[in-house]
Amino acid sequence: MKLYFLVFFLLVGFGALASETIKIKASDGVEVTVDLHIAHPDTVPFIILFHQAGWSRGEYQEIAPILNQLGFNCMAVDQRSGNAVNDVQNQTFVSARKLMKETKYVNALPDMNAAIDHAKIYLAKGDLIIWGSSYSSALALKIAGDRTGDISGVLAFSPGEYFQSMGKPKDYITSSAIKIECPSFITSARSEKNSWWSIYEVIPTDTKSYYLPETSGNHGSRALWSKFTDSQGYWDAVISFLNQYL
Repeated sequence: MKLYFLVFFLLVGFGALASETIKIKASDGVEVTVDLHIAHPDTVPFIILFHQAGWSRGEYQEIAPILNQLGFNCMAVDQRSGNAVNDVQNQTFVSARKLMKETKYVNALPDMNAAIDHAKIYLAKGDLIIWGSSYSSALALKIAGDRTGDISGVLAFSPGEYFQSMGKPKDYITSSAIKIECPSFITSARSEKNSWWSIYEVIPTDTKSYYLPETSGNHGSRALWSKFTDSQGYWDAVISFLNQYL
């Protein structure tokens, strides 16, 4: 099924599939707000969606229903480093500020790990795939290397070594990516390749792949939004990668 028909069917002809918003607790007590997009039994592959800098789980309003239609259950997560997008306020950021917690990129790791733990215990009996956007895509690669027994696949939209200004070493992501065992996919705007190529090169598996558009493309998961004329190419690459789980 072509994406253009799929998007039309979902967002116009059928309507976006219903979601449920819940809160889970990070290890330091911060309430992590997530949207559950559950359309199938808990034995199907499960994708956890993490947003980019300054945004919220609203980044996936259009993307998650399409992933449901493709056969996946999903969870879109508010990390504490973010604000709002698509009229969706980042509630985890609000909770973190109330508890006077730091909200830099690197501080989002407890939220991401809490989402993974919750999904493994309560929601996903099959493959568990993590998907990040911008800074969270870098952290998703780190998690995939650090939690090899828990992660079945990772998709990273515009990753990079973004964390030196937060006191982390310049190879903070690369040192974990070298331990990745699961299938891995990286993509970005065309001009961003140099930000992640060295990370991609150290991933030791032969199940890794990447996509760069012929056009300038876009940063992060918004590259899949239908308002961008080159989103089809990104979707084709993502679907090709995800087909191995179905």
